[in-house]
Parts: sequence; structure tokens; C-alpha cells
Amino acid sequence: MFDISRVDHIGIAVKDLEQAKKFYTEMLGLKASGEEVVAEQKVKVCFIPCGDSELELLESTSPDGPIAKFIEKKGEGLQHVALRVDNIEQTLADLKEKGVRLIDEKPRYGAGGASIAFVHPKATGGILLELSQRK
Repeated sequence: MFDISRVDHIGIAVKDLEQAKKFYTEMLGLKASGEEVVAEQKVKVCFIPCGDSELELLESTSPDGPIAKFIEKKGEGLQHVALRVDNIEQTLADLKEKGVRLIDEKPRYGAGGASIAFVHPKATGGILLELSQRK
């Protein structure tokens, strides 16, 4: 039906990226794969590979950014689940045709050069779902 191949990553909103990264690297022994600022989303991210997927730690770079607003409303923790797709534009078109509520009808730039788009939590039972197409 869709070209979903796996869970790409799990997004975790944190107040302090360095402190959060220490837990995953020092306490759990995972390796961080670098950091990146995504100015468009007002966020600094760090990916931590974990099996066939990754954890994405997200720290807001602005008090009015989406991660800052999320933490203010819900606190730190699970912010989104991302599914890897082969053709994000076709997946979005198919979901739209089926009447699925989308936040993004067109892909945008995501960390690591991925094309991403979000499905509204009201369509997914309360989870912010990200679709991710990697190069």
C-alpha cells in the first residue's frame, strides 16, 4: 500500500542536548553521530544510532520554536516517531487522497538532508508522525 520500510527514528525533546546526549552515550554506551542546527525548525539535533533505527535528540534554539513550545506544554520526552519512506511526495499524495489530516502537504528540509513531512496527531491517535525520505 505505502512504501514504508522501517522506523527511521524516534524524536525526543530535551532542554539540554549535551546533558541528554551524555545519558545515551555514557550510561547506555551508544555513539552519537554528530550534531546539526536546522534553522528552519529552530532546533539543534543529535542523532544516536540504535540498531536499525536512531534516536533524535532535539533541543530548541529559540523560545518560540516548536520544541520549546512542546516542552513548555508537555515536558521533555517523546516528541515524534518517524517512518522511512521511499517516495515522500507519493506517500503524502496517497494520504491526502485518503483524507488523512496532514501538517505538511509538501516535504521540507530535515536534519541530515532528509526530506520530511508531518502527519497531524489527530489522524494518528495522538502521535506526531514524521515521514522521512533519506537520500
